[in-house]
Amino acid sequence: MIKSGKGFKDYAVEGFRIREAICPVGVEMAKVLIIVGSKNDLELTKDSKEIFDRIGIDYEVKIASSHRNPERLRKIVENSDASVFIGGAGLAAHLPGAIASLTEKPVIGIPISAALLGLDSLFSIVQMPKGVPVACVGINRFDNAAILAAEIIGIEDEKVRDKIKELREELRMESEGESSFKKVGFKTKG
Repeated sequence: MIKSGKGFKDYAVEGFRIREAICPVGVEMAKVLIIVGSKNDLELTKDSKEIFDRIGIDYEVKIASSHRNPERLRKIVENSDASVFIGGAGLAAHLPGAIASLTEKPVIGIPISAALLGLDSLFSIVQMPKGVPVACVGINRFDNAAILAAEIIGIEDEKVRDKIKELREELRMESEGESSFKKVGFKTKG
C-alpha cells in the first residue's frame, strides 16, 4: 500500500500519491514495483492498487521512461528489492522488456492502448527474445497483472494464496450475479 511512514517519502503527481523508498536497513520494501512510462499512465494503475490493497500486498508505483530516461529506469530496477515487477507501456512498449533486461526477477508487461487499439503494444511485449521473458496480460489489464503478481508471491506465502482464493470467489459470485440476487432478495440455486 502506498503509505507515508518510516523509510518512505510521498509526493503527489496530478492527484496520485507516489512513494519513493528512502529505506534504511531493516525497513521492509514493497513486494511489487509498478513502473509506468509517464504520468499519463498513472490513472490506469488504480486497478492494480485496488487488487493489492484487497490482498494486502505492499507495492510501489514509479514513473520511468525506457526511452526518455533509461538511466533512471536502470537505477530504479537495480536498487529495488521488489519480488515482482509490473511494467505498463503503450506505443513501442519497450518498458517491460527493458525492465526484464535489468533483472532476473519476474516481470509482467501490460500493453496500454495508446494507438492501434493497443495491439502495437501487445505485439511488442509478447515478442521478447529468448532469455529475457516478460509475462503479458491483456491490454490495459492492470487488475490481472496484480493478480498474477500476487500468484507469484503466493507460491511462498500461504496467506496471499488464501486471499487470492477469496478474491476469485468474490469475482465468481459477481460474474454469476449471486451478490446482485441476494441484494434484491432472490434465492439462487446452483
